[in-house]
Amino acid sequence: MSTKFKKSDYIEAGPFFKKLTGDLTFGRMLESFRLCEEMSQAAFAKKLRISRSHLCDIEKGRKMVSPARAAKFAKGLGYSEKMFVAIALQDIIRQDGLKYKVNIEEAA
Repeated sequence: MSTKFKKSDYIEAGPFFKKLTGDLTFGRMLESFRLCEEMSQAAFAKKLRISRSHLCDIEKGRKMVSPARAAKFAKGLGYSEKMFVAIALQDIIRQDGLKYKVNIEEAA
C-alpha cells in the first residue's frame, strides 16, 4: 500500500473553506469573536454598547455597519481597526453587487 500523494491529491484550504462557509462578513466575524469569548448576545451587545436585537441583525446580515462604527467596535474590543473597517466596506460593496475586493492602507 502506497502512502505517497500526488500534487493533484491536495486541495487549497482557502477556496475550500470559502465554498464550505461562504464569504467572511462583518456579522459572521463578530459572531465568531463572541462565540470564542463564550459570551451571550446580550453580554456582547453590552460590550459594544448596542442592543441585543441590533447585534442579532448585524450577525445575521440584516443590518450593515458603517466604516466609522466598525472602527469604534474594533477599538472597544481591542482588535485591528483596519481589519474591521475593511470587512465592513467589503460588506457594503458586496451588498451593492459590485465585484471588487477591498484593500485599505493608512493615510499619510
